[in-house]
Amino acid sequence: MDRSLGVLANVYYALIPILGVVWILSVPQLLGISMVAQEIITVILGLAIAATFIKHPYGEKAGWPELIIGFAGLAAWAWSAGHYVEWLTDIAERGPEKWVPGVVGIVILMEALRKTSGTAIAVLVWVLLAYAFFGHLMPGVLEADKFPATKIVLYNYADSNGVPGLVLRIVCTIVLAFIVFGRLLEVSGATKFFTDLAMGWMGHRRGGPAKVAVVASSAFGMVSGSSVGNIMSTGVVTIPLMKRSGFKSEYAAGIEAVASNGGQFAPPIMGATAFLIADFLQVGYVDVVIAAAIPAFLYYLVLFMQVDSIAVRFGLKGLDRAELPVVLTTLLSGWVYLIPIAVLLYFLFWLSFNPATSAVYAVGTLLVLMIIRKQRFLTIHEIKSFVFGSGENLLPIVLIGGAAGIVIGVMNSTGLAFQLTLILAEVGNNAGLMAMLLLTALISIILGMGMPTAAVYIVLATVLAPAMQELGVKPLAAHLFLFYFGLLSMLTPPVAVASYVAAGLAGSNMWSTGLIGIRLAMVAYLVPFLWIFNPALIFIGTPTAIAYAILSAIVAGWMLARALQDLHLAALKSRLLVFALVVGALAIGSSTIWLGSEAPGVLIASVIGIAVILLLRKIAPEKALDPAQM
Repeated sequence: MDRSLGVLANVYYALIPILGVVWILSVPQLLGISMVAQEIITVILGLAIAATFIKHPYGEKAGWPELIIGFAGLAAWAWSAGHYVEWLTDIAERGPEKWVPGVVGIVILMEALRKTSGTAIAVLVWVLLAYAFFGHLMPGVLEADKFPATKIVLYNYADSNGVPGLVLRIVCTIVLAFIVFGRLLEVSGATKFFTDLAMGWMGHRRGGPAKVAVVASSAFGMVSGSSVGNIMSTGVVTIPLMKRSGFKSEYAAGIEAVASNGGQFAPPIMGATAFLIADFLQVGYVDVVIAAAIPAFLYYLVLFMQVDSIAVRFGLKGLDRAELPVVLTTLLSGWVYLIPIAVLLYFLFWLSFNPATSAVYAVGTLLVLMIIRKQRFLTIHEIKSFVFGSGENLLPIVLIGGAAGIVIGVMNSTGLAFQLTLILAEVGNNAGLMAMLLLTALISIILGMGMPTAAVYIVLATVLAPAMQELGVKPLAAHLFLFYFGLLSMLTPPVAVASYVAAGLAGSNMWSTGLIGIRLAMVAYLVPFLWIFNPALIFIGTPTAIAYAILSAIVAGWMLARALQDLHLAALKSRLLVFALVVGALAIGSSTIWLGSEAPGVLIASVIGIAVILLLRKIAPEKALDPAQM
């Protein structure tokens, strides 16, 4: 039984990416088969549900209960797929042949969601579903319109505004394509290539292994689409190297977690989320990438500065050049891994192809290059790792996409979206935009805990973005704000999934690692507020405003990096210096807000900040701690 279920699970895993790629390449249309997207994506959802119950059994091993429940979920959603077009012309009829499979499909979807994404997100969606049925009993502004129960079920089960809607379609095309691409990069050995390239470039420098982690994790993270997957790929190399060169375990884990997490908002690919943002806002993909460029640059600049300060503090040297890969040799042996990324960017930017199609072409390119490079076809093990691994990685994201359809369906049909917008707007009107942003950031971190990157953004954009825009926040600024804080949930205790996974690899204390991660990523907690009040930081404004915003932010980040790494010093003089640097960083960083986006005072303040930093480097240079203090 165990062996048979394992084979069945692999069949489910394989069919998920295969069906997605078939649809992306328009194979049914090429064969003269008329289909709509919902007929494919609901089957993919059913496969993900069935696979989930085998992967996450109720006991130690999956058995008949998991098999039956999973198959019932697959059958329910396949039933919807098989009748979707027919039901489009028969909306008024709501017989049991429609709503009974709808109830089965939704209930089993919710249980599969709980198994993959945790109880918290499942409870949230259950509460919203309950509101759809009983919201008409709520008082005041929370009162919802009353609908027949069968209409609610079918609206979520078989309507393009419910589960088989925009979010699931995006997940089963764009996100699926990039997950498949990222998985093939892992299987092909691209992770080692990026790591070796970073090692050859940075490994000999002060604190070299940590700088390697920053470079390699950011490069691979922008493609992989998963912070945890990135840590497990690059961290297994960089964390032991950091520890070997003298970094404490919690610092090694914290640096890897922050570097890997940042890859999700590093252009040009941004772990595929850039395409989701562009699709939600109906703007150009290039616009999203340009907007995200400076915040991502600041994130890694400050992280790099802090890594250098940590190396100074602990007296850490780089690795011996003799034991490092040679950059030119690495490039010559692994240049094939750069071609698929170039192909991806060519189809995206030059030919303006659909992101999903572009990613599939990149996958095809990499497959061909792997065969040419190895002078053989892929082994059975490589094929299994690629195909089955892609499907397995997609399970939680596909289920979240289905659940997000329920969230959207309930909020739109009941009017809850409008009511929440009014409530949050009321908070903003009464307490100010800053208070509303702080509340939104907190909600984003809480809702995002433990969820995949794309899923975090989808839920937050659905629930919170309208309220922000109601208060006058520019749509792109609002969506990037939510994306950043949702992703920061991966670093923020008590969940802090990215930090805890890295801590497990490093053998460090989870809480210490989480707190270090927050400090290393501090700029990401602050910068989103800046671009809300001054969108020039995301390239919305005049050239002068953009230049001043970038300059002031870089200077502020530089000061903040120095302050954060001096926190360990106990002397009163040092504490006062840290306090002064933090105040100065906040004042200069926000100077475009309180002085004006094009005010000459911003330039003056930035120059003063640079002078202060340079002066400090002379009169109070960073020094290594005594061994007794380490």
